[in-house]
Amino acid sequence: MSSNSDIAALGGHTMGTSWSVKLVAARSRDLHPLHAGIQAELDRVVAQMSTWESDSDISRYNRAAAGSWHVLPDDFWNVLSSAHDIAERSAGAFDPSIGPLVALWGFGAEAGAQVIPDPSHLAEVAARCGWHKLQLDPQTQSALQPGGLQLDLSAIAKGYGVDLVSRWLHRIGITAALVEVGGELHGYGLKPDGQPWRVLVESAPEEDAGAEYPPRVLALDDLAVATSGDRWHQFERDGVSYSHTLDPRSHAPVSRAAAAVTVIARDAMHADAWATALTVMGADEGLAFANQHDLAARFITRADTGLVETMTPAFERYLDASTQ
Repeated sequence: MSSNSDIAALGGHTMGTSWSVKLVAARSRDLHPLHAGIQAELDRVVAQMSTWESDSDISRYNRAAAGSWHVLPDDFWNVLSSAHDIAERSAGAFDPSIGPLVALWGFGAEAGAQVIPDPSHLAEVAARCGWHKLQLDPQTQSALQPGGLQLDLSAIAKGYGVDLVSRWLHRIGITAALVEVGGELHGYGLKPDGQPWRVLVESAPEEDAGAEYPPRVLALDDLAVATSGDRWHQFERDGVSYSHTLDPRSHAPVSRAAAAVTVIARDAMHADAWATALTVMGADEGLAFANQHDLAARFITRADTGLVETMTPAFERYLDASTQ
């Protein structure tokens, strides 16, 4: 690596969160076009897939008449078809159609009050959801609106945004970068000192303070990592904690959600989605599923004795040798 290169740090806001990029560039390089280019990639995700934007492609689909077909732009199609595939493979633990349920429980773009819904109202809203209602036509890159289906890609779109930025940077000749959007990460290439990007695996809040386990460090050599868990959004009623992650199968927040579920994958879109799916499954079912499908996953769960860490052999293989 040339001694004329340095690590530059850029950042901004997107999808209701922040983004940051560390990249290797010549000291003389103007960073303004890089910042603008990164923001443009992320703005495209927002324009197509943000339920917070009334004129986005996904919002227009959600309002569309029953029986109408919609030709989707490339990025929306890529994410939605992947979401449908993961929904099928996870037997519905991941479901891109549960936006109305998320809102009913008080989370997301259309959130109401954070209260426990009336059972009859919950059943009525749940009846409008279901990934199996989503029909896709790969030949025309189209999706059918069966009537009232409300898509929400918030559990996969941030990861896709990370991938878009990484690919764009690679395409314009940036040889090494670490891209992060809302905690989802992808790194490729080597830093000027010849080392890969190393990142600390996200953890439970009490793990930050208590350090019951050694820090888990990953070297991201064209790898992505995403973490899902209960540290970000939740509410409590009558001594019961309700996670912002909903189980599409029970139509309710995940009970006894893992404190943190981390997934490593080749791209951030899949890491993002599988972290959510495994969180929904829970530590036991999720660990068994991850082992069966050779997913690189780490679970931090709470027990009476403290935090419990479990991980798949695929995850262990990725752990940075310096932490073993």
